[in-house]
Amino acid sequence: MTILKSIRRGVIALCLGVVLFTTSACSSATEVSTAPSLAPAYSQLERGDTASGESYGRWVMQTAKGLVSDAFVRDNDKLGVVIAPEVKPQEVKTLAQSLVQGFHKKFPNRDLSVLVYAPDKELILTANYDDTTRQVEYR
Repeated sequence: MTILKSIRRGVIALCLGVVLFTTSACSSATEVSTAPSLAPAYSQLERGDTASGESYGRWVMQTAKGLVSDAFVRDNDKLGVVIAPEVKPQEVKTLAQSLVQGFHKKFPNRDLSVLVYAPDKELILTANYDDTTRQVEYR
């Protein structure tokens, strides 16, 4: 019986070692292989490059459920959003206007830009807010 217990413990230890070795080898290979395949123009972006920007980007994602599929803030003066496929072309300007108003409340006293991207990540509208004139220019 003692010999069988020793053999069983050895086999279990060997199997555990093989599983741990294989799992860690596969995960490191996956990480290395996926990093170069990310497109330089777009991948899942951080919500913001500052703490307040990231917080606002998360808030946009939570608030605009169904209208925005991704959002990010850069330098606390640029908000980029990727609209969902369900957003109709005639709704884009209205959505941008609402985003400018909310963005201005969060980051007052500065010129702001809201960049609206189509679901395929192509820029379709830019709304620039001029704080001195308090006007929005759409391009």
